[in-house]
Amino acid sequence: MEQKVSGSRAWYVIHTYSGYENKVKANLEKKVSSQGLDDVIFDIVVPMHTEVEIKNGKKRTIQRKIFPGYVLIDMIVNNYSWYVVRNTQGVTGFVGSEKNPIPLTAEEAERILNAPEELRETLSNKLKVNDQVRIISGWFIDYTATVKEIDEEKQRLKVLVENTPVDLEFRQVEKI
Repeated sequence: MEQKVSGSRAWYVIHTYSGYENKVKANLEKKVSSQGLDDVIFDIVVPMHTEVEIKNGKKRTIQRKIFPGYVLIDMIVNNYSWYVVRNTQGVTGFVGSEKNPIPLTAEEAERILNAPEELRETLSNKLKVNDQVRIISGWFIDYTATVKEIDEEKQRLKVLVENTPVDLEFRQVEKI
């Protein structure tokens, strides 16, 4: 199928079902190859970082997703490429409006893709239940909250903001 290249090349963020990030990446790579989309979809990345975990006295190195539920894709958005990505199993949509995905700025993409390992460190090793955190993004930005639950696998926290329970991603808070 002939596609008309209408947009400019940029990095976009797609939202996936939790735990489907690598499956989405593999499915998209297969579609790019089988449907000849390598002129509009250039790279697909699940941003990861290395973490050292100690379990039962054994030290092991593991890879964790920096942004669980999200995949970055370097592409030119046109009707066909949008359709192919949007209708890939596990994809729930693009970040932005439904029909007009919002690209990352060059600076945002650079910061995410080339972040030094120390900046990619999760808060899971630093935070404990009852710790105080400051919310740095989202609806409750600049509020102070108390950590009530930590879900390391999904990299999410349950916190209390003025007695209101709020579910946040690790990257949305900083320890006080």
